[in-house]
Amino acid sequence: MEIVRGVYLLESTKGSYSYLVMGEEPVLIDTGMPGRHDKIANELLKLGMTFEDIAHILLTHHDVDHIGNAKYIQSHSHAKVWAAKEDAPVILGEQNRHGLKRVIAALVRADTPKVDAVYQPGEKIGSLEVIETPGHTPGHVSVLYQGTLFAGDLVTSRKGKLRPSPGFLTWDNKQLRQSIAKVGSFSFDWVCPAHGEPVQRGSLWELL
Repeated sequence: MEIVRGVYLLESTKGSYSYLVMGEEPVLIDTGMPGRHDKIANELLKLGMTFEDIAHILLTHHDVDHIGNAKYIQSHSHAKVWAAKEDAPVILGEQNRHGLKRVIAALVRADTPKVDAVYQPGEKIGSLEVIETPGHTPGHVSVLYQGTLFAGDLVTSRKGKLRPSPGFLTWDNKQLRQSIAKVGSFSFDWVCPAHGEPVQRGSLWELL
Protein backbone atom coordinates (compact mmCIF):
# COMPACT_ATOMS: atom_id res chain seq x y z
CA MET A 1 0.00 0.00 0.00
CA GLU A 2 1.43 3.35 -1.05
CA ILE A 3 1.14 5.90 1.75
CA VAL A 4 2.70 8.84 -0.05
CA ARG A 5 4.65 8.83 -3.26
CA GLY A 6 7.52 6.36 -3.02
CA VAL A 7 6.63 5.13 0.49
CA TYR A 8 4.99 1.72 0.82
CA LEU A 9 3.59 -0.23 3.75
CA LEU A 10 4.28 -3.93 3.14
CA GLU A 11 0.96 -5.60 3.90
CA SER A 12 2.72 -9.00 3.98
CA THR A 13 4.24 -7.92 7.32
CA LYS A 14 0.94 -7.08 9.04
CA GLY A 15 1.29 -7.40 12.80
CA SER A 16 4.70 -5.75 12.75
CA TYR A 17 4.85 -3.62 9.64
CA SER A 18 7.88 -3.08 7.46
CA TYR A 19 8.07 -0.14 5.09
CA LEU A 20 9.75 0.31 1.72
CA VAL A 21 11.13 3.72 0.75
CA MET A 22 11.93 4.31 -2.90
CA GLY A 23 14.29 7.24 -2.39
CA GLU A 24 17.75 7.64 -3.85
CA GLU A 25 18.08 3.88 -3.32
CA PRO A 26 15.43 1.36 -2.21
CA VAL A 27 15.47 1.08 1.58
CA LEU A 28 13.61 -1.41 3.75
CA ILE A 29 12.75 -0.28 7.27
CA ASP A 30 12.47 -3.35 9.54
CA THR A 31 11.72 -6.83 8.24
CA GLY A 32 8.73 -8.18 10.16
CA MET A 33 8.08 -11.45 11.94
CA PRO A 34 10.26 -14.48 11.09
CA GLY A 35 9.06 -16.63 8.22
CA ARG A 36 7.48 -13.87 6.14
CA HIS A 37 10.25 -13.65 3.52
CA ASP A 38 8.32 -15.43 0.75
CA LYS A 39 5.30 -13.18 1.23
CA ILE A 40 7.54 -10.12 1.27
CA ALA A 41 9.22 -11.30 -1.94
CA ASN A 42 5.84 -11.72 -3.64
CA GLU A 43 4.74 -8.25 -2.58
CA LEU A 44 7.97 -6.75 -3.87
CA LEU A 45 7.41 -8.51 -7.21
CA LYS A 46 4.09 -6.70 -7.55
CA LEU A 47 6.07 -3.46 -7.21
CA GLY A 48 8.50 -4.63 -9.89
CA MET A 49 11.27 -5.40 -7.43
CA THR A 50 13.25 -8.27 -5.93
CA PHE A 51 15.37 -8.50 -2.79
CA GLU A 52 18.42 -7.77 -4.95
CA ASP A 53 17.11 -4.25 -5.54
CA ILE A 54 17.18 -3.34 -1.84
CA ALA A 55 20.24 -1.28 -0.98
CA HIS A 56 19.78 -0.87 2.78
CA ILE A 57 17.88 -2.50 5.63
CA LEU A 58 17.38 -0.12 8.55
CA LEU A 59 16.50 -1.87 11.79
CA THR A 60 14.71 0.37 14.28
CA HIS A 61 15.57 -1.98 17.16
CA HIS A 62 16.41 -5.53 18.15
CA ASP A 63 12.97 -7.13 18.68
CA VAL A 64 12.41 -10.42 16.85
CA ASP A 65 9.37 -9.07 14.98
CA HIS A 66 11.60 -6.40 13.43
CA ILE A 67 14.71 -8.41 12.61
CA GLY A 68 12.77 -11.56 11.66
CA ASN A 69 13.63 -11.70 7.95
CA ALA A 70 16.80 -9.61 7.92
CA LYS A 71 19.15 -12.60 7.61
CA TYR A 72 17.20 -14.13 4.72
CA ILE A 73 16.90 -10.86 2.78
CA GLN A 74 20.54 -10.05 3.45
CA SER A 75 21.63 -13.45 2.12
CA HIS A 76 19.54 -12.98 -1.05
CA SER A 77 20.69 -9.44 -1.80
CA HIS A 78 23.53 -6.98 -1.41
CA ALA A 79 21.59 -4.99 1.17
CA LYS A 80 23.57 -3.32 3.95
CA VAL A 81 22.04 -3.99 7.38
CA TRP A 82 22.11 -1.08 9.83
CA ALA A 83 21.41 -1.07 13.58
CA ALA A 84 22.15 0.99 16.66
CA LYS A 85 25.35 0.13 18.52
CA GLU A 86 23.34 -0.37 21.74
CA ASP A 87 21.05 -2.94 20.12
CA ALA A 88 23.59 -4.66 17.86
CA PRO A 89 24.89 -7.07 20.56
CA VAL A 90 21.31 -8.30 21.12
CA ILE A 91 20.70 -8.70 17.38
CA LEU A 92 23.92 -10.68 17.11
CA GLY A 93 23.01 -12.94 20.04
CA GLU A 94 25.84 -11.65 22.21
CA GLN A 95 23.52 -10.14 24.83
CA ASN A 96 20.15 -11.17 26.24
CA ARG A 97 16.96 -9.20 25.76
CA HIS A 98 15.23 -7.42 28.61
CA GLY A 99 12.44 -8.93 30.69
CA LEU A 100 9.53 -10.55 28.84
CA LYS A 101 11.35 -10.13 25.53
CA ARG A 102 13.80 -12.83 26.59
CA VAL A 103 10.90 -15.27 26.77
CA ILE A 104 9.46 -14.08 23.46
CA ALA A 105 12.82 -14.49 21.74
CA ALA A 106 13.05 -18.06 23.05
CA LEU A 107 9.63 -18.89 21.63
CA VAL A 108 9.88 -16.94 18.36
CA ARG A 109 13.34 -17.41 16.94
CA ALA A 110 14.86 -15.16 14.31
CA ASP A 111 17.95 -16.06 12.30
CA THR A 112 20.89 -13.82 13.14
CA PRO A 113 21.82 -11.30 10.45
CA LYS A 114 25.18 -9.64 10.11
CA VAL A 115 25.15 -6.02 11.23
CA ASP A 116 27.12 -4.23 8.53
CA ALA A 117 27.05 -0.74 10.01
CA VAL A 118 25.93 1.10 13.15
CA TYR A 119 24.16 4.44 13.12
CA GLN A 120 26.13 7.54 14.01
CA PRO A 121 24.56 10.60 15.72
CA GLY A 122 22.70 12.64 13.13
CA GLU A 123 23.19 9.87 10.53
CA LYS A 124 21.62 10.30 7.11
CA ILE A 125 21.34 7.36 4.77
CA GLY A 126 20.51 8.88 1.44
CA SER A 127 17.54 11.12 2.17
CA LEU A 128 16.57 9.27 5.33
CA GLU A 129 17.42 10.83 8.68
CA VAL A 130 18.01 8.52 11.62
CA ILE A 131 16.77 9.87 14.96
CA GLU A 132 17.91 8.33 18.23
CA THR A 133 14.75 7.45 20.20
CA PRO A 134 15.81 5.15 23.07
CA GLY A 135 13.32 3.84 25.56
CA HIS A 136 11.54 0.89 24.02
CA THR A 137 15.03 -0.60 23.68
CA PRO A 138 18.37 1.03 24.56
CA GLY A 139 19.20 1.70 20.90
CA HIS A 140 15.76 2.26 19.37
CA VAL A 141 15.75 4.68 16.44
CA SER A 142 13.08 6.33 14.33
CA VAL A 143 13.56 7.32 10.70
CA LEU A 144 12.37 10.49 8.98
CA TYR A 145 11.90 10.77 5.24
CA GLN A 146 10.33 13.76 3.51
CA GLY A 147 7.54 14.35 5.98
CA THR A 148 7.01 10.70 6.91
CA LEU A 149 8.12 9.36 10.29
CA PHE A 150 8.83 5.65 10.62
CA ALA A 151 8.34 5.25 14.35
CA GLY A 152 9.20 1.59 14.93
CA ASP A 153 7.88 0.80 18.40
CA LEU A 154 8.18 4.32 19.78
CA VAL A 155 4.40 4.61 19.41
CA THR A 156 1.52 2.45 18.24
CA SER A 157 -1.72 3.43 16.53
CA ARG A 158 -5.26 2.23 17.09
CA LYS A 159 -8.53 3.58 15.71
CA GLY A 160 -6.77 6.62 14.32
CA LYS A 161 -5.06 7.55 17.58
CA LEU A 162 -1.46 7.29 18.76
CA ARG A 163 -0.27 5.74 22.00
CA PRO A 164 3.17 5.28 23.56
CA SER A 165 4.60 1.79 23.26
CA PRO A 166 3.21 -0.44 26.08
CA GLY A 167 5.13 -0.07 29.30
CA PHE A 168 5.47 -3.79 29.99
CA LEU A 169 7.41 -4.19 26.73
CA THR A 170 9.54 -1.09 27.23
CA TRP A 171 13.09 -1.09 28.56
CA ASP A 172 12.91 2.43 30.06
CA ASN A 173 9.58 4.25 30.15
CA LYS A 174 11.12 7.58 31.19
CA GLN A 175 13.46 7.53 28.19
CA LEU A 176 10.55 6.55 25.96
CA ARG A 177 8.61 9.64 27.03
CA GLN A 178 11.68 11.81 26.48
CA SER A 179 12.11 10.36 23.00
CA ILE A 180 8.45 11.04 22.17
CA ALA A 181 8.91 14.65 23.26
CA LYS A 182 12.11 14.92 21.21
CA VAL A 183 10.47 13.63 18.04
CA GLY A 184 7.62 16.08 18.50
CA SER A 185 10.00 18.92 17.62
CA PHE A 186 10.52 17.49 14.12
CA SER A 187 8.29 18.32 11.18
CA PHE A 188 6.35 15.42 9.64
CA ASP A 189 2.89 14.78 8.25
CA TRP A 190 2.58 10.99 8.52
CA VAL A 191 3.36 8.59 11.36
CA CYS A 192 4.12 5.01 10.31
CA PRO A 193 4.34 2.69 13.32
CA ALA A 194 5.16 -1.00 13.26
CA HIS A 195 2.01 -1.81 15.21
CA GLY A 196 -1.15 -0.22 13.86
CA GLU A 197 -1.94 1.62 10.66
CA PRO A 198 -0.19 4.78 9.42
CA VAL A 199 -1.95 7.96 10.52
CA GLN A 200 -1.67 11.62 9.62
CA ARG A 201 -0.05 13.51 12.43
CA GLY A 202 -2.44 16.44 12.80
CA SER A 203 -2.42 17.18 16.56
CA LEU A 204 -2.09 13.50 17.53
CA TRP A 205 1.55 13.73 18.58
CA GLU A 206 0.80 16.55 21.00
CA LEU A 207 -1.83 14.32 22.67
CA LEU A 208 0.64 11.59 23.54
